Amino acid sequence: MECRLAEIRKKNKIGQAYLVEKLGVSRQSISSIENGKTIPSLDLAMDIANLLDMPIEEIFIHENKFK
Repeated sequence: MECRLAEIRKKNKIGQAYLVEKLGVSRQSISSIENGKTIPSLDLAMDIANLLDMPIEEIFIHENKFK
């Protein structure tokens, strides 16, 4: 799974601290998601998409193995 969170966050001048505060997760969690070390739960991915007012598919890109 590819994650564009860091790119989107920086483009919109949003700091990790903002995501930490609004989502109630640790800075390490956000960093791990951005670096591809952790895949967020569906609930957290949806919360991130809602917070950024973006479709989840634009932030988290999953390769469809059935194509």
